[in-house]
Amino acid sequence: MNLKNTFGNQLQVTLFGESHSAGLGVVLDGLAPGIKVDEEFIRSQLSKRRPAGKISTARKEQDEYTIQCGVFNGYTTGTPLCITIPNTAQHSKDYSENRAKARPGHADFTAYCKYHGFEDYRGGGHFSGRITAGLVAAGAILIPALEKKGIYIATHIHKCAGVDDRGFENYADDFAMLKNNDFPTISADAADLMKKAIEAAASDGDSVGGIIETAIVGVPAGVGEPWFDSVESMLSHGMFSIPAVKGVSFGDGFAMADMKGSQANDPFAMDGECVVTTKNSNGGINGGITNGMPILMQTVIKPTPSIFKEQKTVDFFKNEDVSLQLQGRHDPCIVHRACVVADSICAIVIADLLTQRFGTDYLGEKQ
Repeated sequence: MNLKNTFGNQLQVTLFGESHSAGLGVVLDGLAPGIKVDEEFIRSQLSKRRPAGKISTARKEQDEYTIQCGVFNGYTTGTPLCITIPNTAQHSKDYSENRAKARPGHADFTAYCKYHGFEDYRGGGHFSGRITAGLVAAGAILIPALEKKGIYIATHIHKCAGVDDRGFENYADDFAMLKNNDFPTISADAADLMKKAIEAAASDGDSVGGIIETAIVGVPAGVGEPWFDSVESMLSHGMFSIPAVKGVSFGDGFAMADMKGSQANDPFAMDGECVVTTKNSNGGINGGITNGMPILMQTVIKPTPSIFKEQKTVDFFKNEDVSLQLQGRHDPCIVHRACVVADSICAIVIADLLTQRFGTDYLGEKQ
């Protein structure tokens, strides 16, 4: 069976819905029974993905989700868990008059080619970033379960619009700070400068992108598979499911191209009875398998393709060159909204890898 909207091995996630359909959602299958479900945490996570102020789209969705099945008396049952989220703020008419004009950077033309014109094109349809709400809801089931195992995940904006945030230093302090920040940077000064740069781009009818950095701490050594299901392979696969992602690297990443082996290697040492590395250029992964150090990953988010400048494109019904001037409601930047999605993807992937390594009941509680 070729499930094109399903991801995972032991733990599988299936997405459904479109940007302007009645709703969207997610199904989690292979989930351990006995995972406590914190509905307030799900709401909190969904709120981090929603737009905010001048730096985001004017489309406001409340994301009032419903758990349709798979949870009983506050715990997962082990059967498929389905969450639905209604769409309530669609402006579908914004897209009808430009139906055949391919928006540069969007999936309009490629979706038309794949689905022969039967696709729901409104708001990007099934290709819309709106669909990531389902991923965030799924991640919110798993993040607390991972934390009970001593595994923590956090993502910050490493770079946006030419402004840099500092990297992770003290993981416990930095994670606690990011948990309470509405705008996910470690440095408050960086946040202020990024917001101003985003607002400036919006005022000019343009958009900006950036790089987000994710740290996953507490994953034990020995998790992952060599070759096709390596930790890097699975995390990259998951991260590239996020719309606008154009690059993923681990540890020092592309900077390794300018290093020598003596610089890129991470020396091993003993810390009491634990094997550690004295630095972490490889991002906590050797041979596709975790070595017990923090997993560090950087993800490139391209500038939002929906901009309010006139652009050259084609009308693929008439097969002619045309100009396009977008209307509607669009984000000048999605980097800040992508951080909670990255956390959620990482939770899904790590939970799947742990389930493969330690068994299907690993994340659940026992009665």
